Amino acid sequence: MKNKWLAAPYTVWMVIFIILPLILVGFFAFTDKEGYFTLDNIMKVGQYSNVFLRSIWLGLLATVICLVLAYPLAYIISKASFKQQTVLTMLVMMPMWMNFLLRTYAWMSLLEDNGIINNFLVSIGLPRIHMINTSGAVVLGMVYNYIPYMILPLYSVLTKINGSVIEAAQDLGANNVKVFMKVIIPMSMPGIISGITMVFVPAVSTFIISKMLGGGGNLLIGDLIDMQFLGSAYNPNLGSAISLVLMVIILICMGIMNQFDDDEEGSGGVMI
Repeated sequence: MKNKWLAAPYTVWMVIFIILPLILVGFFAFTDKEGYFTLDNIMKVGQYSNVFLRSIWLGLLATVICLVLAYPLAYIISKASFKQQTVLTMLVMMPMWMNFLLRTYAWMSLLEDNGIINNFLVSIGLPRIHMINTSGAVVLGMVYNYIPYMILPLYSVLTKINGSVIEAAQDLGANNVKVFMKVIIPMSMPGIISGITMVFVPAVSTFIISKMLGGGGNLLIGDLIDMQFLGSAYNPNLGSAISLVLMVIILICMGIMNQFDDDEEGSGGVMI
């Protein structure tokens, strides 16, 4: 009974800030402006299929880039001494201590046509490159802002890999490449799954990055929802329907990723 009372504040928090908002989203998604049940909002979401595809594509691209960049860095950190690990993980987390908008504004000043990077290119005799308000700038913003969420889960898993397992694989004749592919990657799969989830979910639903670095020409799902709730095209019912469909897509993606994780655990993870 005492433990139940201790959990009461968390239960209240979940009801107010998770369950009730979900109920409201569902209610608005399946009702019209007069509050009557309708499926029109869900049907209208199909008009924005190109926005959904663009968001998923850019989110996947940013996630893959984060994984490719984060894995070797997390591996290097995991092999460093304890003091070095402390310093390196602090450096990874340091950008997260800064305001999200401030970090994105910094990239705007770097990527603008008259920004720091282009001025540097001109100073060394190279032509200016148009980088701001492009899909590449949006992906760059996603990678920069979300890569710590890929590094930290990978680092956490890689540090727990027992060195004796790697030594056993080497004793059985596996070279460094085979050890990496057959031992380290399978054993780090939980970190890979967690990192992909933690990067893909915010990347596919972002709107600040696309608005500031994409210049409105690279409309994503988050921008579309923001327009329905706060923009001139005020329509909370359609915005809720779009949010509901996005939630379903994210849940499906997470279910698929968890299935890969379960299959990896079921197979024992390591095969030489």
